[in-house]
Amino acid sequence: MHELTAPAERLAADTVMGAVTLLVGDLDGMTRYYRDVVTLDVLSAEGDTVTLGRAGRAIVVLRHEPALRHAAAGAAGLFHTAILFESQEALAAALHSVAQHAPGTFTGSADHLVSQAFYFTDPEGNGIELYWDRARTEWSWTHGQVEMATLYLDPNRYLQEHLSERALAGGTAADAASVGHVHLSVGDVATARAFYVDALGFDETATLGNQAVFVSAGGYHHHMAMNVWNSRGAGPRMPALGLGRVDLALPDSDALGALEERLSHHGFAVRDDGRTLAFDDPWSNAILATASVR
Repeated sequence: MHELTAPAERLAADTVMGAVTLLVGDLDGMTRYYRDVVTLDVLSAEGDTVTLGRAGRAIVVLRHEPALRHAAAGAAGLFHTAILFESQEALAAALHSVAQHAPGTFTGSADHLVSQAFYFTDPEGNGIELYWDRARTEWSWTHGQVEMATLYLDPNRYLQEHLSERALAGGTAADAASVGHVHLSVGDVATARAFYVDALGFDETATLGNQAVFVSAGGYHHHMAMNVWNSRGAGPRMPALGLGRVDLALPDSDALGALEERLSHHGFAVRDDGRTLAFDDPWSNAILATASVR
């Protein structure tokens, strides 16, 4: 059994990821990609903002920012948004959609032991992971670290095994999905650990030396990860297309208050409007924490 550290110092165990906001140059084109290729539904479209998701849950928010340009190579920001499907059948349907409509955006696949994942890059260069989790009873933990790997996963065989006639006919289109985790590009792992573990209150679940750190709440394999593979040494971000904001959904106002106390204790500025907490990580990645309405 994986044991977590003292609750008073950690994020609430039932914390989950909310939507990821992307600042985009081509709102119509990006909406088409996430709707027609990734198989998300348009939940709302108001002015310069389109929200897409599944079963009423927001997953990606696209905000039109035509004055912005792409960040320079090596900058901090989004590595990928990981969309979690609840069945292999639904994941196979989404994978098939990408293969049919935008095969050139596929960048790889892997069996991570805890999950099966397929990777893509959207038309404006934002990374996407589409994945399915194995049952938690099948995950292995050693000294507080979850066992993950990167094993070969054949996408064509996956489709052969899991793409049903029902899925081909659109039978999984309304199945729920959510942001399972968000992976960021950062300047260094030590600073990321100090912020996301020590101040924000995630538990560290895996590490790759000074290359990457994986963190979660409640014993999940990871809700967030930070790596330096493309961004070692990067400083705070300048305004650019790409990541606009990462949302965290905490279970209640008590958990939100405890988060504000931890961040303030560690010297991080927090903007509190009475319902949400807004703050930035050391690379100026914006994060918004909200309390679920009960």
